Amino acid sequence: MAEQRRLDPQPWMNAPATRSVMAALTAEGGEARFVGGCVRDSVIGRPVRDIDIATHEPPERVMALLKKAGLKAIPTGIEHGTVTAVVGADHFEITTLRTDVETFGRRAEVAFTDDWAEDAARRDLTINALSLTQDGVLHDPFGGLADIEAGRVRFVGDAETRITEDVLRALRFFRFYAYYGRPPIDTEALAAVKKLAPLLPTLSGERIWGELVRLLRAPDPAAVCRLMEAHGVLSPLFPGQPWIARLAALVEVEALRGIAGEAADPLRRLAAMVRLDADFARALAARLKLSRKERVRLAAMAAAPDRIAAEAAPADSRRVIYSLGTEIYRDAVLLRWAGERADLGRGAKDGAYAGLLDQCDSWPPPELPVKGADALRLGLTAGPKVGRALARVEAWWIDQDFVPDRAACLARLKSIVKNGENRG
Repeated sequence: MAEQRRLDPQPWMNAPATRSVMAALTAEGGEARFVGGCVRDSVIGRPVRDIDIATHEPPERVMALLKKAGLKAIPTGIEHGTVTAVVGADHFEITTLRTDVETFGRRAEVAFTDDWAEDAARRDLTINALSLTQDGVLHDPFGGLADIEAGRVRFVGDAETRITEDVLRALRFFRFYAYYGRPPIDTEALAAVKKLAPLLPTLSGERIWGELVRLLRAPDPAAVCRLMEAHGVLSPLFPGQPWIARLAALVEVEALRGIAGEAADPLRRLAAMVRLDADFARALAARLKLSRKERVRLAAMAAAPDRIAAEAAPADSRRVIYSLGTEIYRDAVLLRWAGERADLGRGAKDGAYAGLLDQCDSWPPPELPVKGADALRLGLTAGPKVGRALARVEAWWIDQDFVPDRAACLARLKSIVKNGENRG
């Protein structure tokens, strides 16, 4: 029989938007409970972000109940039993209780049920199988509360069966361990993960990257990545020898700069964990189906650290900041700093690299004070000559450490046009 305990009322449970949704779902005698992360995080005392709700009411009935209460209802995944309720700026994902008839990796053939235990049994981890009533009764069919208190992350039922149903659960196991686990790690889960790791390449790049993003934002992703490497999980995701020591060092230097939590950048942490060159960056971006912006940034992070010197003079650093832009320059400094820390140990050049970042933070790159329109007004015709003339002015302006103002740059441009220095 499922263990039941009580949870003190939580602000998110009693918020007007939450109460309105729960009232709508139970208005005609139905039952609804909170499930998933909002329950787990409330038990631990962590902030709740997303509120998920389960009910035995079928999805069409959920839509009708919400609309009857005057609430917006969106059939976001109605064929799988999921409806989203929108109350002002708040969104609530509501799912009808389900049982798996047959699984197909990411997809599953499901049947709706009114059995809470059957629904809990299809969830991946015991700490995700909790449910909570509006009045604070916790339902715990698989010992998730004890696992939370012990820092134990384990699968519901047989670990190998759970992972075979969807191999992404191998990555989810490590991600949840990074946030909720404490040693010793569950040996049954590790054995199952190691056995089934060769199936990981069957996952889409989007799903892999989605899990890696969450894992890499963890407070100490390097420790978990070492476990993943030891149990054959990293090599099926991307080739090459991982550089986990640099990832660990990056987390340390980020902490020195006050970067943590949501401010921790998963793409930069990914770049730290692998030994990037231009070809590998392209291959990795393609494998993970990164966005165009992420691809460009990852490619820059493959090359930019080589342009960073801890002992660079301020004027030289400004040239590099201007060339790379502040975001890539900051990435490059942090990666170079982490690499040297990984190779040389803590403190070797911390002050110098911190100084480079301070300069980047305090010096926004200026814009060239002259434009193409200025060249046209000086008599050049539209075309390549304009670009060449501006490039000459820009090179001179950079050599002058960005000091010349608009008047000086216009005079320089006029001289270039007059003397024909813009010829290709």
